[in-house]
Amino acid sequence: MEAEETTRNHWWWRPGWRQGRSFYTWHILVEDQPAIHEFAERIGPELEATGAVGPIPLGWLHMTLQGVGFTDEVSEQTLNTIAAAVSERVAEIGPVQVTLGPPVVDPEGINLPVRPVEAVAAVRRAVRNGIADVWGAARVPETDDGFVPHVSLAYSHISGMPLTPIRDVLARHAAAIPAMLNRVSLIDINRDNGIYQWHLIQRAPFGAS
Repeated sequence: MEAEETTRNHWWWRPGWRQGRSFYTWHILVEDQPAIHEFAERIGPELEATGAVGPIPLGWLHMTLQGVGFTDEVSEQTLNTIAAAVSERVAEIGPVQVTLGPPVVDPEGINLPVRPVEAVAAVRRAVRNGIADVWGAARVPETDDGFVPHVSLAYSHISGMPLTPIRDVLARHAAAIPAMLNRVSLIDINRDNGIYQWHLIQRAPFGAS
């Protein structure tokens, strides 16, 4: 199968999503990672100039981790119980040292791959185990395999634009960024305004190394 060589609009409505509906999920937020913000700020104007992608505002940068469910399908009591169980699980993990980048492009956007993958996958498994403690393993949303940790920098907002100019930009910014991950965050996320936005429900810190 040939690799796609043009953009694809990221903002199609995925199953279950609609205007006004939001979703509970666990993410790793990067508001405490100035090196990631500095890189995003530096590369953002060049990405925007391609006309194919929209850089993500710094306050909404994140690493997608593990969903819980749509807010109209999860009760407050259940959410609180899951939050407590996940907090207990991730407290058993020490701080996680990772490296992000160099940036890559796919048809729906630009992201910073996170390595080592297994270190972040272990965090995700702890979150999944916390959800399973409440719901049972069979009811944990999403699958355990195929997880590719990354921090998105921009999303495609138009289909059919060539990827080559974007690759040319990325070639000038082939940095690798170190980061220390210390917590996961439970958020209520929506996409009503053409971007992922959320409000924070709870942070769950990792334990001491």
